[in-house]
Amino acid sequence: MTHCFALPVLLALPWLAVAEPIRLHPDNPHYFLYRGKPTVLVTSGEHYGAVLHGAFDYRVYLGELARHGLNLTRTFAGTYREVEGNFHITRNTLAPEPDQFVCPWPRSAEPGAADGGAKFDLSQWNPAYFARLRDFLREAARRGVVVELTLFCPLYEDSMWHVNPMNARNNVNGIGAVPRTEVLTLKHPALVAVQEAFVRKVVEELRGFDNLIYEIANEPYFGGVTLAWQRHIARVIAEAENRLGVRHLISQNIANGSRRIEQPFEQVSLFNFHYSRPPDSVAMNYHLNRAIGNNETGFDGQADATYRIQGWEFLLAGGALYNNLDYSFAAGGQERGDYAYPPQTPGGGSARLRAQLGVLKRFLEGLPLVTLRPDRDWIRGVPEGVSVQALAASGAVYAAYLHHGRLVKDAKPRYQVDGRSQRATLEVELPAGRWEASWLHPAAGRTAGRERFRHAGGARLISSPEYAEDLALRLLRR
Repeated sequence: MTHCFALPVLLALPWLAVAEPIRLHPDNPHYFLYRGKPTVLVTSGEHYGAVLHGAFDYRVYLGELARHGLNLTRTFAGTYREVEGNFHITRNTLAPEPDQFVCPWPRSAEPGAADGGAKFDLSQWNPAYFARLRDFLREAARRGVVVELTLFCPLYEDSMWHVNPMNARNNVNGIGAVPRTEVLTLKHPALVAVQEAFVRKVVEELRGFDNLIYEIANEPYFGGVTLAWQRHIARVIAEAENRLGVRHLISQNIANGSRRIEQPFEQVSLFNFHYSRPPDSVAMNYHLNRAIGNNETGFDGQADATYRIQGWEFLLAGGALYNNLDYSFAAGGQERGDYAYPPQTPGGGSARLRAQLGVLKRFLEGLPLVTLRPDRDWIRGVPEGVSVQALAASGAVYAAYLHHGRLVKDAKPRYQVDGRSQRATLEVELPAGRWEASWLHPAAGRTAGRERFRHAGGARLISSPEYAEDLALRLLRR
């Protein structure tokens, strides 16, 4: 395969960052170390088309995330696209019009692609795409936003394979005359070579950014994606970076819901789940001593409380990353997140929710993250109907999250939140000392009450203020 564009002289480029890339914290690898600080990644981000949708103003979008203190965005790399109507999403940022699709491969002079445009040339690179990709990383870095770049995605439906550049009918190279369920496998060497070349090119272009995580593929448990292919791509990323003397985190999407990981890839540092509610995926895999993320939500209605609760309970269970899929972002003027999506949209998202997730991030930043471990044993008793997740730095700091959301498993599983006003009394086990208990309303972001007490050690009852939906507790030993 030939490539007509010369590789850039990377060391001379002004967009190169000098800081060490985000990595697992050496003292507690269940969290991240980013720019010298223990970090969790929290966001409510757009539907992954910020780079590949040419009409999407990502500077406005990233500014909206930063305004709420959010520090993550997930974006697809352009090897996959959707068409309007997929998954009942309107104004879908992953479904640009053909003339707005910014693809890694350029269009040729030959007409005949399924989307009405010219066919793609998989032996060339599109300079406009890589310039946009680098600028996106640069603008995100300026705002302290980490980019999880998802390299590939299964072709869920024929409509998606129909317009994909790797489909032989859409490229001049005759590559990809295969079923859509064999695209992300090792069955077709010419197609694998195209994918390898793309990965190496991206690694070269983005080698200097500190705010980058590579995700192998979105939801590889659909569409025929094989484990052997995922392992191969992970090795391609790692080997390409090794030659360049850099190392970014690699993430792998494991399952919808929760599943125990039996044979983890050595190259992977972050294991991502989708719709992990309740957050059993964290406890199942905590022994691996790597970060666990929940990097997609949705299909549970449009109420803010639904996704706020899922974020709080996942991170208070010991997770390191939470990404709500936010449909209020759209191209063409709604990049600030004010698009009024219709009722059939499969999820939610709003400025209110982004503010609430900012409260969650600040709450965790106020704790000594590196010393924390998931621990509910210090909570001896909770009222009926209350769900609790908790962290602890034993003997010094305790944090608990109480909520009234639950997944109802019937013909169509759905998430329900009890919004009635109530109080709760917890029985806790604490060592002797002087303690301060403070309660926080997660939706409002305001302190709900504070109490200081001397404790002789052992069991103690702590009563909450009045609340609805959820409440957070922090206990500090003075």
